[in-house]
Amino acid sequence: MATKQTPKFNFAGAQQALLSQFRGLNPHDPSSWPLVPRLALCLALMAAIVVALWFVWLTGSNDALEAEQKKEIALREDYKKKLAQAVNLDALKKQREQVQQYVTQLEKQLPSKAEMDALLSDINQAGLGRSLSFELFRPGTVGVKEYYAELPIALRVTGRFHDVGSFTSDIANLSRIVTLNNLNITPGKDGLLAMEATAKTFRYLDGDEVAAQRKAVAPGAPKK
Repeated sequence: MATKQTPKFNFAGAQQALLSQFRGLNPHDPSSWPLVPRLALCLALMAAIVVALWFVWLTGSNDALEAEQKKEIALREDYKKKLAQAVNLDALKKQREQVQQYVTQLEKQLPSKAEMDALLSDINQAGLGRSLSFELFRPGTVGVKEYYAELPIALRVTGRFHDVGSFTSDIANLSRIVTLNNLNITPGKDGLLAMEATAKTFRYLDGDEVAAQRKAVAPGAPKK
């Protein structure tokens, strides 16, 4: 009985037939190409599109990642600051109370509007108590600031050296804040000294005055 032989596949011939389809291709008319080159071109185009989209997606993802990383750094810094504030909250409250007490003490050194006349009388009595002669005692125009008012007083007194010195010391030791500015001391008659100065006293503003002053300095407020 004869044995039937299986035909052998001619690999070299198939390779040559496949390569022959890529010879003489018209690059301006791909539609005229054989099947295999057209399939290869389609696969190449698909691969190029996939690669391009991949890189575009990676670029957008990288930008988003960098933005989130920066946001994370900012959030960490904000967290550290808030954590430090939370840890030091009790100490900050104590400091706030100390500051409020200090401000209250300073406010007590400023007379109110109704107490200004008494303060002016105290300045005058300080000079008379040192046997000084007032040649000038003229309050000026009140200058209103944001939280306080300033009253300048032009002074000219004459007296002995030690009495003038004691008077300036008495002014400094008043319970209310009074400063002496633009001091000018000149010799007078009979061995006396003449002192010219501008005494400045300060008072705090009441609630209505503070509100009016804030309204006056607020943006868009009409100028007087």
